[in-house]
Amino acid sequence: MKAKSWVACFVAALAMLLAGCAAMTSPPATRAEPGKAQITVLYDAFGKSSAMQKDWGYAALIEYGGKRILFDTGNNGDTLAQNAKAKGIDLANLDFVVMSHRHGDHMGGMAYLLSVNPKVKIYAPKEGFGVYGADLPSAFYRKDASLPPEQRYYDGAPPAVMRFGAAWPGANFQLIDKTTEIAPGIHLIALVSDKPGTLELRELSLAINTPDGMVIVVGCSHPGIEKIVEAAAKINPRIHFVAGGFHLVVSKDEDIEKIVTALRDTFKVAYVAPGHCTGEPTFTALKKSFGDRYLYAGLGTSFALGATPRAIAGAGQDVPTAMDEDELRSYRTLLANSDDHEHSLLAYDAH
Repeated sequence: MKAKSWVACFVAALAMLLAGCAAMTSPPATRAEPGKAQITVLYDAFGKSSAMQKDWGYAALIEYGGKRILFDTGNNGDTLAQNAKAKGIDLANLDFVVMSHRHGDHMGGMAYLLSVNPKVKIYAPKEGFGVYGADLPSAFYRKDASLPPEQRYYDGAPPAVMRFGAAWPGANFQLIDKTTEIAPGIHLIALVSDKPGTLELRELSLAINTPDGMVIVVGCSHPGIEKIVEAAAKINPRIHFVAGGFHLVVSKDEDIEKIVTALRDTFKVAYVAPGHCTGEPTFTALKKSFGDRYLYAGLGTSFALGATPRAIAGAGQDVPTAMDEDELRSYRTLLANSDDHEHSLLAYDAH
């Protein structure tokens, strides 16, 4: 073999070897598989003992149609980081984020999220003055042309649109004020609470139109879980799966029964996976009403979506069907210290 040919072969072989080593040492890209349809609970106040930390709040990762969607960020950034790491989830690799509403137990992890994914698109509810920013036409305020310029806003020549700052000024927010399809088959349901204690609070819910029907993920359901489901049913009347917080945590038994019956009989919801602010009596009522179509949704649970949604067990773990006594105690303790408890009592007392 000629020396020149030998050197060329050696260089080519060395390049292949280095490329192989790089492939083995570089972490694989975390992308949603095109056919994957799964929801993972990353933040909640109940769940089996694991490396994940329980806290009052909610966050979930939704993987569907090749998209990776973070829904809410929980109450605390360090806890969100710990829980994501425990599940092997890379929050630097997301298609977009949905923030359901402005309460701290749903947006407390925002600073951590932005530290690892500063440019990710974040859908949030549009409010006149909100933590996510907003804008209003300058025509919203009355004017008095008789005043001298130095006593008038903007010297009497305001911009056509007044833009207001966000709590996270560098974040890539897209504010939503009406039900919107943000990707093929993926919708945001935008509603406003009319309940005492959360009056005029705007909230977004995620609704995915799947071949099996609508899959709905809710944060706190302040506008009413039945109203959210009703809005999703206008897109597709077949409601397949509802997960998240139903906000019935201190509701009276008769109110709980009325809503559970509406979900089962009026809206024909096929499966439920309640968590967060749904409340213990509602967990019990839903489990009794839905039977094996009630799915336990404790911290760390993953659900495989499809015709028959099911919880996916971790290595060496059984899939539970209800909270045990330890989980109930931790849930009650965290609820007692939460803002949701205060808001719920306001709504409850006003009935």
